[in-house]
Amino acid sequence: MSQISLPFEGLGGAGEGDFLVSDANRLAVAHLERWRDWPLSVGVLIGPPRSGRSTLARQFARMSGGEVIDDAQGDDGSGTQMDEHRLFHAWNAAQTDHRPLLMVGRTPPASWAVALPDLRSRLAAAPHVAIEEPDEALARALIRHGFDTAGASYAADLPEWLARRIERSYAAIAQATRLLDRAALSSGRKISIAMAKEALQSAGVLPIVPPDPSIAQRE
Repeated sequence: MSQISLPFEGLGGAGEGDFLVSDANRLAVAHLERWRDWPLSVGVLIGPPRSGRSTLARQFARMSGGEVIDDAQGDDGSGTQMDEHRLFHAWNAAQTDHRPLLMVGRTPPASWAVALPDLRSRLAAAPHVAIEEPDEALARALIRHGFDTAGASYAADLPEWLARRIERSYAAIAQATRLLDRAALSSGRKISIAMAKEALQSAGVLPIVPPDPSIAQRE
């Protein structure tokens, strides 16, 4: 587990350099680092919500001087629709100007609802790289990072316990850490396993993953 590697390191603004690299996103980071080797001047970065895809894309823009179109896929639940003409013209400009273009979405370009045939063919030719849902090591690190960023005081064994019980997704981790931070603030207490269990069960977050029988006796 590491912070974001060179040449990305140090490029982020306040809070933006805290992109944790693991097997779940290492290929995506490496692909963006090698932007000069892209066969086209265009790449597509995809990843689930809260995966850091926008943070990574902004750091890519600072490093490469390229253009980023975030939420290029559109239809993300916020009412934003894909601007096909913008994507088409940005693609052509990237080839003409030799300035890298990174489009960011949630799913592979083949699944995007594209009406323009020329844009569809261009997207089919674009290399794309994915940020996967967090592996176990990244899940624990994200839980710790979430609490540390919020300034919450928590038991040393809490990240391991929590990582084994909540859904292993960026969104679930963000929800759980935010909920527990609020519970700690309202009670003025350190977040223990007992407190976390009570708060998460009351919120309907637990149980999601069946408890590990090997550690059930310790709870």
